[in-house]
Amino acid sequence: MPAFTRTDFEIRAAGGGPPVRGDVRVRAGLRPTAALVICHGFKGFRGANFFPNLARAAAHRGLAAVTFDFSRNGLGDDGVDFSALDRFAEQTHSRNVAEIRAVLDAVSSGTILPRTPRRIGLLGHSRGGGEALLAAADDPRVDALATWAAIGDVDSRWTAEQIATWRAGGTVQVQNTRTKQMMPVGPAYWADWEANRARLDIPAAAARLSIPWLIVHGDADATVNVDEAHALFNAAGDDAELLVVEGGDHTFGSRHPYAGATPELRTAVDATLEWFGTHLA
Repeated sequence: MPAFTRTDFEIRAAGGGPPVRGDVRVRAGLRPTAALVICHGFKGFRGANFFPNLARAAAHRGLAAVTFDFSRNGLGDDGVDFSALDRFAEQTHSRNVAEIRAVLDAVSSGTILPRTPRRIGLLGHSRGGGEALLAAADDPRVDALATWAAIGDVDSRWTAEQIATWRAGGTVQVQNTRTKQMMPVGPAYWADWEANRARLDIPAAAARLSIPWLIVHGDADATVNVDEAHALFNAAGDDAELLVVEGGDHTFGSRHPYAGATPELRTAVDATLEWFGTHLA
């Protein structure tokens, strides 16, 4: 594979608070005319699992590959460990969607790329897939979308007990199955959802989306059931395609730390990069 360059960037929030940090990978000697923005999911980060290799593969295909960390994903300043759980407790869907749009601002203006791109693709995994869909449905700068193992809604993910805890002003603890940490989700999370249900309605965004959309999901996903992919596809318009990966789990068989691509992950990567190669050409 050809060599590539990697450049870090930082986007400061206008109202203060932790920044959005990310990086751009570009094939050496190339000034791409198209960019791909990649969004991680709940309890994820841009350096986790398959994300760096996916970005490198996109860069090798001639795209400017942009990965970033949501500001409240819980990572400390080292970008490796979940040592900032106070930040994790502050996350909301609205903030994450706004941060996707802030990254799109930086990409579309050319400030973090070698040149201003003519076309932009957006890819999100799990919760980041649902949030990427919400951002793309109302942003004309996005020319093509792909979602991997995306959530199909918000409210059905939580128990009545968890919702009651948030409504009473409490914090819900969720376990990180990899690190075994209990990670806090504060009451602002549910308050944001209840105040912005229409704007954060993922099925409605699917119906509204008018750009090419590839929905990728494993049929062995125990975290987000493949039925949610079928529901999104049924809600979508004629520009959507559904790829169900046989035997694929929530991360298509790959784990963190990354030890190489599985057949299921290769299927997802190859189909996705071919999709963007077609629609961002």
